[in-house]
Amino acid sequence: MNEGDRGSATVWVLAASLVVVAGAVVLALLGAAALARHRAATAADAAALAAAARILDPPPIACAAARRLAAANHADVVRCLVRAGTVTVTTRLRPSGWVGRFGVATGIARAEQIPANPAFRH
Repeated sequence: MNEGDRGSATVWVLAASLVVVAGAVVLALLGAAALARHRAATAADAAALAAAARILDPPPIACAAARRLAAANHADVVRCLVRAGTVTVTTRLRPSGWVGRFGVATGIARAEQIPANPAFRH
């Protein structure tokens, strides 16, 4: 080993460690983004079903039900559209913690009223 190479292994180990840490941070961010996206989609699904359960009521009442259920899932209803027996809900959810600085996740769901089945009458 000549004198010019002395300490170079330390530099290579530090560089490799930096690459590993950067990769772990990127994977954590991607995982948090995927989790937020799934939570927003779940909130949209639940909100759309809540609104569909109230679809015979005026649209503001159906959308209020959607907002309540979305809020219970830590999301906001951005859009609630009731038209021709179908409700479409768009939710927005900001991830918690420092990941929330990178933006919001959006979920969209549609539901419609299920016709009453005479076989299930009490």
